Amino acid sequence: MNIDQPLTLLGGITPQDFMRDYWQRKPLLIRQAIPGFKPSLSIANIKQLVKREEVESRLIWQDENGWNMKTGPLDRLPAASKPNWSVLAQSVDLHDDATAALIRQFRFISDARLDDAMISIATDGGGVGPHFDSYDVFLLQAHGQRRWRISQQEDLTLEPGLPLKILKNFKSEQEFLLEPGDMLYLPPHAAHDGVAVGTCMTISIGFRAPTEATLACGMLEAANDQILANLGDTGGLYASPVIPGPRLSETYNDAGIAATNQPAALPENLIKATVKAIKKVNFDKALAARFLGQWLTDIPCNAYFEPGDENIDLSQTPPVSGKLVLDRCTKLMYRGKQLYINGEVASVPASSRMRLLADNRELQCAEGLAAKLKKKELRALTDWLHEGWLHYVQD
Repeated sequence: MNIDQPLTLLGGITPQDFMRDYWQRKPLLIRQAIPGFKPSLSIANIKQLVKREEVESRLIWQDENGWNMKTGPLDRLPAASKPNWSVLAQSVDLHDDATAALIRQFRFISDARLDDAMISIATDGGGVGPHFDSYDVFLLQAHGQRRWRISQQEDLTLEPGLPLKILKNFKSEQEFLLEPGDMLYLPPHAAHDGVAVGTCMTISIGFRAPTEATLACGMLEAANDQILANLGDTGGLYASPVIPGPRLSETYNDAGIAATNQPAALPENLIKATVKAIKKVNFDKALAARFLGQWLTDIPCNAYFEPGDENIDLSQTPPVSGKLVLDRCTKLMYRGKQLYINGEVASVPASSRMRLLADNRELQCAEGLAAKLKKKELRALTDWLHEGWLHYVQD
């Protein structure tokens, strides 16, 4: 993608300008971001999707008693003629190729930030109430109309005792009626309230924003796995070759310590030894990259891969035409020479060709894969084909 090329998706501005002027800063309304847009899934398809056990879903409605919510699977939904209800299907990109392709249009933003595509359908008056999200979101109108009221108010107090996070003092500052193909970008903590005008469908492309606590806990867990691996226990994250870490096998020694008449008091020397031990762990960029590479490519439990043909061996008979395409559920990232796939450290380094596969999500077979890739890389790609993480597509 040329990040200096104006995009219709962004209302005629470049990805560079969008990231500089709007991302994490202010809302942007984009009329006909995708002209003539028609969703790949119908309202009937979504109603079937939310019945499935592996699809995270919610039914939200308003009645005389206020706001209500039920989590899926949802075998029965209210009648289409009944107003004021909405159903949401999470991570639809895991279940539909076209939806997965749709969110790839936003890859001027790092894959590390891209979360999922949620699709909501609603009858007249349906919505989830005025609220805010802690992450960036693009709201693409797919069918019908939805009226959005938005505000960048500082008061984000929530109504107590509700099953939903509803803003207590929402005050609209702007209002837009979105038609199919229109899109609204909202930065984190922008208050918004979307209400269906008739029957409608909206696709929400969300971007993850981990808290400092999440990152810190992840680093601590990664350090723990690194320590265990260096002690010879390879059952954690670092079952593959590990980053060299400290050998913390030395046992605590307090020879010469004086007798105590306060046996219940924690020994000062033990406290100092504990602090000294943790200081030996290198909380550095290498450890952070290892943790993030595995965490950000980790696949959700409801992702499904169709196993490939076990008879294919790219290292023996590499194709000379067609292309290798990552499965819609596969996540492939890299940093330096480290390559991460679906929560694992890949068995091969991030060569230029492997980085090309990660960035483009496909690899052309023209001119012969054998001339481009090493035998070890071809064997890794073969394993991914067998797992269903990768597919061969003929011309």
